[in-house]
Amino acid sequence: MQLGYIDYLNCYPFYYHMFEKQTLEGIKIVAGHPSFLNKMLSENMLDMSPISSATYATLQNDIVIIPKFCLSSVGYVASVVLLSKTPIEELNKKRIGISSASHTSQVLLKILLKNYYKLEPIYFVSPFSPSLKDMDAALVIGNDAMLKTSEPIPYIYDLGDLWLRKTGFPVVFAVFAVRKAIISKYLKHIETVINSYHTSLSCLYEKKETVIKHAKLKYPDILYDISHYYNLLKFEFTDDLKKSLLHYFFMAEDIGLLNTVKEINFLDLNDYYGSKNQ
Repeated sequence: MQLGYIDYLNCYPFYYHMFEKQTLEGIKIVAGHPSFLNKMLSENMLDMSPISSATYATLQNDIVIIPKFCLSSVGYVASVVLLSKTPIEELNKKRIGISSASHTSQVLLKILLKNYYKLEPIYFVSPFSPSLKDMDAALVIGNDAMLKTSEPIPYIYDLGDLWLRKTGFPVVFAVFAVRKAIISKYLKHIETVINSYHTSLSCLYEKKETVIKHAKLKYPDILYDISHYYNLLKFEFTDDLKKSLLHYFFMAEDIGLLNTVKEINFLDLNDYYGSKNQ
């Protein structure tokens, strides 16, 4: 089975156990930016993967979501930021570079600027770690948002914080998806991965310093306090976060950025084990 891994510090807590303690037999891990994994899953080149939450709207007929896990923040997140030469209120008609690394954050920024700041900037795709020399502002996400930069940045806006203050909701940046077509074939593999995720999160909660030590070794260029960063993130997909994601889908669909999502379809392994026993 082909399993995706978002190659960022925020996703590492789910993969700590399978990376450092127990490899999973019969499972090949494919690492990359969220947009890369989104594309791989859409082209049937991955079977199971964390993906940008926004991409669920595109693939909803072909995938189901694991109900227990997500990558989210309630307010400040540190790894999804808008870097700007000017105050955000002055970005109308200005050039904003959009990182192609994540679908969710692109939509998030566009909703915020259109609905709450009444701005219509000129968007274009920019490098993951852009320079502001050729643009007025830039969306930067993931590890790239937590690296040292020699360029002075006059204004930095945390989009998790902005979203909470403007909408009253947390942001669900990524969800964990499984292609419907492969569930019966890889039932045991899927269950093994889910159990490994649970074990990894238990390690984070019970042996946090050990997990952080390995995270630092894997991502040595990160300057941000990893312990504090992991405190900002929410890894469990609670009912409140599910409602927040549906609100995000509604707002995105309202201004034509995403397809309509009436409900989120979740994976229930009992349905498949039950059908096998009949």
